[in-house]
Amino acid sequence: MSAVGRGGLHRRGRGPLRLIWLVLLVLALGVGAVYVRIRLDRTETAAGSKRSATAVPRATTAATPSPSPSPSPTEPPRGALVVHATGDVNMDPSYITNFQTRGFEYAWSGLDGLFRRDDLTVINLECAVSTIGSPVPKEFTFRGDPASLPVMHDAGVEVADLGNNHSGDFGPAALLDTRANLEANDIAAVGAGRDDVEAHAPALFDVNGWTIAVLGFGGVVPAPDWIAGPGHPGMADGDDVPSMVAAVKAADRVADLVFVAIHWGVELDLTPRADDVARAHAMIDAGADAIFGHHTHRLNPMDTYKGRPIFWSLGNFVWPNFSVAGATTAVAEVRVRPNGKITGRLLPAFIEDAGHPVLTG
Repeated sequence: MSAVGRGGLHRRGRGPLRLIWLVLLVLALGVGAVYVRIRLDRTETAAGSKRSATAVPRATTAATPSPSPSPSPTEPPRGALVVHATGDVNMDPSYITNFQTRGFEYAWSGLDGLFRRDDLTVINLECAVSTIGSPVPKEFTFRGDPASLPVMHDAGVEVADLGNNHSGDFGPAALLDTRANLEANDIAAVGAGRDDVEAHAPALFDVNGWTIAVLGFGGVVPAPDWIAGPGHPGMADGDDVPSMVAAVKAADRVADLVFVAIHWGVELDLTPRADDVARAHAMIDAGADAIFGHHTHRLNPMDTYKGRPIFWSLGNFVWPNFSVAGATTAVAEVRVRPNGKITGRLLPAFIEDAGHPVLTG
């Protein structure tokens, strides 16, 4: 897969010209089709922040005759892309009490505007951000405050992965409310949804002539009913390799780049286990261009496979600083050149105070 550029128009969904061609092709073949198009338009302010959004709801095309298509205009040249991703983000003010006194801005103030300057930022949102529902029977349940989401958006976050073992802490209704709250704040939700189709669906962005797909999977499953199914809300199963491969292949067919966020591994592990290595390789073989792992609460090294970066675990990020090991973290950075070359690196960071990661490199 290839590259995307900085500072361009950010849209969740296919570009207008490509969408027109898709519809014309479907109509010309006389085949009905259903597609989902959610467009996220972002413009750069003088300060470099990424703002504003409009949503276009689901549309259905009918099988009707169509005129002969006119020649396609030349597409714009593709530029360079900078993408960042983090590990676990928790916006529960009862768990991170600094938010009660310092505000939710404290979560992002140690990053020097890093996420506002890049092209795309993906986080793992390790809580339900909803005021409804009741805690499910498990040791830890985290309820994020919806007031944290506008601040998160202003900090430059575009995608939140809900495929983890805390997004469903307050039940299915709160999970879906979390997804709705994210979307209302122009943050795409991946990895969980109202059924298995929505949970496996990518968030799509067009940036500087390139289409980017982001997928989420949850490989740490508290109970079987947390997995999404037909007519059943939940998360995309990160233990089901065939369904993950199918989702990556489907995203690869409509995007130039496919990024995967996945909750996997075993808490406190410092290196990946063999089954996660196999999953990562299978997804890259299917078309993934970078994989952002989390769950172990410890920073793991970056690796590459077939020239694609794998961040085995990005550790904690917006989290309490219980220990030096748990507070040692990093931001994943993926750069894509205009010629399609992909490179990755870890930007060192440290959680200096509860809920306050600070870049150190």
